[in-house]
Parts: sequence; structure tokens; C-alpha cells
Amino acid sequence: MNHSTAPGSERAAGAQLDSGMSKTLHHGLEILEALARHPHGLSVTDLAEAVGVHRTVAHRLVRTLEAHRLCRRDHNKRITLGAGLVTLAEPVEQDLRTVARPVMEELAERTRATVHLVLRESETEVRALLVVEPRNAQVHIAFRPGQIHPIDRGSAGLAMLAGLPAAPGERPEVETARERGYASTRGEVIATMFGISALVPRRRGEPETTIGISVFEVDDEPALAAAVRAAARQLSTLLH
Repeated sequence: MNHSTAPGSERAAGAQLDSGMSKTLHHGLEILEALARHPHGLSVTDLAEAVGVHRTVAHRLVRTLEAHRLCRRDHNKRITLGAGLVTLAEPVEQDLRTVARPVMEELAERTRATVHLVLRESETEVRALLVVEPRNAQVHIAFRPGQIHPIDRGSAGLAMLAGLPAAPGERPEVETARERGYASTRGEVIATMFGISALVPRRRGEPETTIGISVFEVDDEPALAAAVRAAARQLSTLLH
């Protein structure tokens, strides 16, 4: 389930340029981020607006990214992400994805829900690393890997925070998740969607990770939570 907005309205969501950064590289990466939010492609003019540069600058950036196969142009001159990104992304947490996929597929079939593996991206954000959709459900939630959300919104982030010592000002839901061993939320990432996530214990120094499900309706939360927690324990055992 994807939500899109006008290209020029999204600039504040990304990293902010500072004096220690390369302005050109920053704008090139902003173009890739804009294309990731618009899988059906954008024009050069759209990209110039999204990044906040002149159209000529956007054209040069796109040409450079094309040369490295990080984006491509279709017959309508719309730009989309290129296959070169797959080569770059393949080594990222490859072992984790390889081990997690069978566990996630089993959980998806058991719960008839979309299953997500989420990693902590920074102090304030989490990123969906892998998404597995159920094969035995007529209707399910769909979203792309790579999506970023605030750590204090949604079950995945709250489950990560619950794995840490109590902090002043934390949401009551975090304390509840700490007591129950899983976090549950409704409508915090996608409107009307329920999320249930549990922390996957990993070795010290490895990124905080959760496994969870996204569903439209929750008929038996304890049963779903038990399935999610069991998957988290199973994945933790396999990773160790």
C-alpha cells in the first residue's frame, strides 16, 4: 500500500545538507530517494523541483546516475531507478535476509498477514529491510522494502524501544510492549492498519531488528502475538 505526494513536497524528509558534505553528491542521492518514492518515474523537471536545483543541474545529475546504471529513462523520458542499485544493495545484510526469509514465509502463511523485517536505521528512524506477503490470503497489505518510518511510530519501532531501558518521556505503549514482549499499534504507519512486532535478540553491535506482521483486522491478538514472538525467537536462534 503506497502513498505518493507531489515531488516538491518531500525534501524535508531526507538528510539535511551541511558544510561538511558534498553538495553535488547530496543532490544526486536526493534524486535517488525521490525516484524511490515514485516507482512509476519522474521527469527531469519533477526531479529538479524535488531536489531544489535548476533543471540543467538535474539533467547533469541524471546523466551521471544513468552512466552508473543507478537510474534509467523510458520512451516517455520519465526517469526510474536503475538495475545497478540491485548490485549495490545485494550485499547489505545479505546473511540476515537469507536466514530470515524462510522464517518470514512460515509466519506469513500461518497468520495470513504481510510480514516485515525492520532494522534500526538511526537514533530516530527504522527501515523495512525485507517484506514477505502471504500466498494464502485474498486481501493483504503491500508495501516496499526500504521504507523509513520514525522509531516512535508503529509496532516495529516501539518493539525496538521496548528492548531498551526505560527512558524519561517514552510513550506508555513502549512500557506496555516491554511488559508483554511485543508491541502492537493501529494506524500509525498506514491508516487503519494493525501492526504487531517483536524484537529479535542479536549479538552486541548488530543493528536492532524486529519481525512483525501487518493486517487489516485483528481477531485474536494474543494468538497473532504468540506467532510473532515465536518467529522472533526462531530467527534469533538461527542468527546465533
